[in-house]
Amino acid sequence: MKMKEIAEAYLGKMVTNAVVTVPAYFNKSQRQATKVAGTIANLNVLRIINEPTAAAIAYVLDKK
Repeated sequence: MKMKEIAEAYLGKMVTNAVVTVPAYFNKSQRQATKVAGTIANLNVLRIINEPTAAAIAYVLDKK
């Protein structure tokens, strides 16, 4: 629940869907556990992406 509360406090609105980042070295089991944690927090986890990938996406979006 803390994950959802932090996101809602930061964004100032309700959060139902999420894209979650994980370290690049996480294996399949760790990624699945992260997805389950999101579900327990009442989030619809749309995608799990590596942190380096997330950083690259953020960089490109910032440059637009």
